[in-house]
Amino acid sequence: MPHRVASFDEIKAVELKGWRHYLWSIRNFAQEKPLGAFCGFLLLCMILVAIFGPWLTPYDPLTQNLKGRLQPPSINHLAGTDQFGRDILSRLIIGTQTAMLIGITATFFGKTLGTIIGIVSAYAGKKTDMIIQRVMDTWQALPDLVLIIAFVAVMGNSILNLIIAIALPGLSSPNRLARSIALSVKEHQFVEAAKAVGASPMRIIFRHIMPNCMAAYLIMLSAGLGGAIMAEASLGFLGLGVPPPHPAWGASLNEAMRIHGAPWTAIFPGIAISAAIFAANLLGDALRDVWDPRLKKL
Repeated sequence: MPHRVASFDEIKAVELKGWRHYLWSIRNFAQEKPLGAFCGFLLLCMILVAIFGPWLTPYDPLTQNLKGRLQPPSINHLAGTDQFGRDILSRLIIGTQTAMLIGITATFFGKTLGTIIGIVSAYAGKKTDMIIQRVMDTWQALPDLVLIIAFVAVMGNSILNLIIAIALPGLSSPNRLARSIALSVKEHQFVEAAKAVGASPMRIIFRHIMPNCMAAYLIMLSAGLGGAIMAEASLGFLGLGVPPPHPAWGASLNEAMRIHGAPWTAIFPGIAISAAIFAANLLGDALRDVWDPRLKKL
């Protein structure tokens, strides 16, 4: 008997059901973890500001106006002006592009690469696992900020180099977590069955082991974003961030250190950095509480 082909209306109904499921999951998450949902919304707003930043700035962030330097917050300049008369709000908006681009990209590549290394190490086992883990132990022993500064000093402070410098020191933590999960999953019967039917190691890793690491991986992405934003701001504060005159939150704090009697030049960049790190960390905590099965048993 031939199989019946699904109609267009039936396919659309399945798609709508899938969207309703996602919306239902988001609603439940917001009800269960309202603070985490608010932090997720705050991060989403920052990402939208980063995307549409050039159309949101009230002034050109690079244009100097020495006659209007160090003006306090007012209707014309909601966050005041800096020592060169540049609008601080416009510079913060463009600085959001830098923070989100470097933070999200560095977190994605660092956590993804670390997760893959941990899974491959666990699946390979024996000497390969031992060698990889000893290398990662040595890597983890070095302070992250020292490594980041060393990389930037050697490679330069372009945006690509900053992404690489922030991503590489973050390999060790996802490697350890993914390895511990993969060691447990590889002993399950469905993995043994896949080996028995001749599945290749790559197929077993990507089809059977890696999906079981996705919840932990997404939690690490969210939690690691705060650290990446902090690293980018720290480099900017130390003068190792994106080259001037491109706006950056950390660089704005560095400039504010040399200004007396104008606290708004430091307050608003500090609020932006704190809000981004606060939102990323609390969202990561909320996702961990919801997705970690060990916490659900408590």
